[in-house]
Amino acid sequence: MNHFSHKSSFPLHLILNDVRSHLNTGSIFRSADAFAINHVWLCGITGTPPHRDIHKTALGASETVAWSYAASAMEVIQKLKSEGFRIYALEQHPERLILNDWTPPPAPSVLIIGNEVDGVSTDCLSACDAILEIPQYGNKHSLNVAVAAGIALHHFSRFRF
Repeated sequence: MNHFSHKSSFPLHLILNDVRSHLNTGSIFRSADAFAINHVWLCGITGTPPHRDIHKTALGASETVAWSYAASAMEVIQKLKSEGFRIYALEQHPERLILNDWTPPPAPSVLIIGNEVDGVSTDCLSACDAILEIPQYGNKHSLNVAVAAGIALHHFSRFRF
């Protein structure tokens, strides 16, 4: 047993809403493990372990982070909302809050990570307590979904409660 096995998890759940790339899913698992995230929900077309591409980038994190598959992200959102979770999406959106200027409230939270092309689905966005955006200063205004998830997880982890 390694010395990390008794670390307490952070009351944050991730929902991967139709993430297409297994490599991105594996990378997000790795970040979820690094920040001791409580649970990862793999929804819709998001791939599930075991898969060689998930394993390649997760480096075992899919075995150390609790995860579940659900066909519908909205069902997971409704379930967790009924349990008192606050729901947030990471997305570029006109009604967003800038991540750097936002402090998560001391409540169990869910962060939704969306599809690499289409982002977080409209129905999921409508169920959110807030939409969060990572400020970007370059020309492209685009981050890889796994990189964006890691940045957001780092931000949440600064306010562990």
